[in-house]
Amino acid sequence: MSMRIETDSLGTLPIPENALYGIHSMRAAENFHITQEKLHPQLIKNLALIKKAAAITNWKNDDLSTTKMKAICQACDEISAGKWKDEFIVDAIQGGAGTSANMNVNEVIANRAIMILGGRKGNYQLIHPNDDVNKCQSTNDVFPTAGKMTLLDLIPRLLKELQQLDETFFQKSLEFQDYIKMGRTQLQDAVPLTYGRSFRAYQQVIHRDMKRLESCIEELRIINLGGTAIGTSINATKGFVTKIAAEWSLCFGSKLVQADDLVDATQNLDSFVAISGVLKGIAIDLSKISNDLRLLSSGPKTGIADLSLPARQAGSSIMPGKINPVIPEVVSQVAYHVIGNDVTITLAAEAGQLELNAFEPVLFYDLFASIEMLEGAVHTLTNHCIAGILVHQDKCQQDVENSMAIATAIAPYTGYQKAAAIVKKALHSNVPVRQILAETENISKERLDNLLASSFLADPLNKDNPVANAR
Repeated sequence: MSMRIETDSLGTLPIPENALYGIHSMRAAENFHITQEKLHPQLIKNLALIKKAAAITNWKNDDLSTTKMKAICQACDEISAGKWKDEFIVDAIQGGAGTSANMNVNEVIANRAIMILGGRKGNYQLIHPNDDVNKCQSTNDVFPTAGKMTLLDLIPRLLKELQQLDETFFQKSLEFQDYIKMGRTQLQDAVPLTYGRSFRAYQQVIHRDMKRLESCIEELRIINLGGTAIGTSINATKGFVTKIAAEWSLCFGSKLVQADDLVDATQNLDSFVAISGVLKGIAIDLSKISNDLRLLSSGPKTGIADLSLPARQAGSSIMPGKINPVIPEVVSQVAYHVIGNDVTITLAAEAGQLELNAFEPVLFYDLFASIEMLEGAVHTLTNHCIAGILVHQDKCQQDVENSMAIATAIAPYTGYQKAAAIVKKALHSNVPVRQILAETENISKERLDNLLASSFLADPLNKDNPVANAR
């Protein structure tokens, strides 16, 4: 393989002649064999967008020639379009606070721009990775800015899936609004309600999760680009610092705002901790719902068996005909992973020292993973499970009739002590509570049905239609 020799402060290193990356990228690739995964493609795209915005800003300030600016911008556009992906060779988790990621992008842009100008790769006298591509920037403002831009790209995709889940739960709440079920507390029989109300509760918690996630977006638009090393804007021109916000917003296609305090924005990662907390909350809610579905569908002959989940695949290599709740199971596994990622993100943010946090690579790696895993889990849950749920109405009705819950409805009229005695008698004699009430309290079936409906099934917020105004 033909090689070229590049030099840095540590010495020289052979680089493949055709490579667009350079010596800094090569050293990082040799140093960090951690995940066997490369930088997130959206992060690479956003790093390139920052470099394009910086080149245009420096050109407008007469700090970069037209020739260099055009070549750099063309290289950035190609990278943003997905070209040269194999040239980004550094591991997603790396030491150096993201310097290797930033330099990998700087070197690829520089060498591609050199090619555009007709030069040979590695001839940095034409376009220099640091002096030209990284002009007026530092890893410490570029990398977190690209991270926030990537989150702004990824979050709407998760919100779209959550919106679909929200809508599906709402439709199920309408479908099951007259399906009475046995409510359970601490896994014991409690009092009845409808499956419409149960699915409305699921819809409501997902709706709140969406609102919390949406509230994070505006904070992500606050960027520290222009602060360079520690937020004091060293080596950045005044023109760059004051004009870069407008240019990067134009390149990104959405408004980004420069932080009022660049020192604060450079060293503190609290916004990422807040987002991770929201993602953890979503994961917990999804897993709780999944746990409910596994319990309610347990059986089909010896469990609760209130409802059936869509059969997705054979459930056993040894037990013929067994079907398992594989979709809720996988959703819970995703939840466990997201909760673990939140611990990592919390520790990474806490470990920042003085003017910079060095642990953004792992923080971004886990944040991106949490969002994308949740996106896939929500899509799977909605389309392969929730949309196809069937409730066994007759079975649920029979459970209510055979339960002791009826005594709760009549307790205000008979008194708690007498109602408890009726329950005890029903349990010992295996006679339904309804029959005992008819025999000992002279309560007619019609009166009892009305009493049960008013006690268990009425919605005090909307008596006419328990779910019509759920949204």
